[in-house]
Amino acid sequence: MFCIRLLQKYLPLLVGTSMMAATGAAASATWVYISNADSQDISVFQLDRAAGALKPVVTVPVGGTAMPMVVSKDKKFLYVALRSQPFRVVTFAIDGATGGLKKLGEASLADSMANIDLDATGRWLFAASYGGNKITVNSVGADGLVGPVQQIVPTAPNAHAIHQDPAGRYVFATSLGGDNLSSWRFDPKTGQLSANDPALVNVSPAKTGPRHFLWNKTQTHAYLLNELDGGVDVFAYDGSKGAMRHLQRSTVMPAGFTGKPWAADLQLSADGRYLYGSERTSSTLTTFKVDPATGLLQTAGTTPTEKTPRGFAVDSSGKFLISTGQGSHAVSLHPIDGATGVPVAGASQPAGKNPNWVEIVDF
Repeated sequence: MFCIRLLQKYLPLLVGTSMMAATGAAASATWVYISNADSQDISVFQLDRAAGALKPVVTVPVGGTAMPMVVSKDKKFLYVALRSQPFRVVTFAIDGATGGLKKLGEASLADSMANIDLDATGRWLFAASYGGNKITVNSVGADGLVGPVQQIVPTAPNAHAIHQDPAGRYVFATSLGGDNLSSWRFDPKTGQLSANDPALVNVSPAKTGPRHFLWNKTQTHAYLLNELDGGVDVFAYDGSKGAMRHLQRSTVMPAGFTGKPWAADLQLSADGRYLYGSERTSSTLTTFKVDPATGLLQTAGTTPTEKTPRGFAVDSSGKFLISTGQGSHAVSLHPIDGATGVPVAGASQPAGKNPNWVEIVDF
């Protein structure tokens, strides 16, 4: 009788706890979004870490040449820039439970944009135009929808990437044809860029083609990938002035490779211990070990991947790298060796046509 009473007393609590645990497990998911330029759609996958697999979920049409993307910091919205006319950015709402995308609206962009990003407040969208030699700012409403172009700023030839520094004070943009990064102050109240002093970070040697760049989490160093020679530059970063001082030059080109360099993307692991770069001619990923004290790089290994790997991303656990192949129309999930940080051979599966950008979102 005593046992029955105990069961009656605690059974609801046990059941409730079990249901909460099950609900939490069901609500936990990681979604992967791949933009496909030529099929004009977004491939949605679920990353199953336990199984080490990418599971197809849905394909979402976008009605244009889908290329650069960015996810809002609150994970509510995915923004996709279309590089076919009319040039525009599409706002999607992300369903955290299913990974699905619901189109909310479109807004005009000033040109074909090679890169887009959001400011720290989420109220402004930056964009860089390779063919238009310009950077721009669009407003973003409280509802997440992108609004009109607020500012257009001419740059040196072939603006390629634009990002705000982690502190939210300065904005930088690469000029592939001008061999520099332009440096800007940004006013989040007005959404206006104004030239910093110094206004440029020059990159040498000439004609290396500054392309993609990023900062480490501690905001002490910046890393720059150069498209035309595969060089990787390391800079010391002074966040109080928005200034960069060159420290080191390395390369993503595989040892002994004699083809024409065509470097593409650059990503850091979440813990900042490893830097990764993709190179399209050799279809390889290069891994660098990052010295936590100096920020300097040491090459750790090279991994074959999908043909013409334009874009890739590293998951938040640091255990997987997802690489797209513009030439293979496929995507690879590479497990990462925990001891070396180097991705191992990946499992390839079809994506859309000309996959080129990856965003990973944890819920």
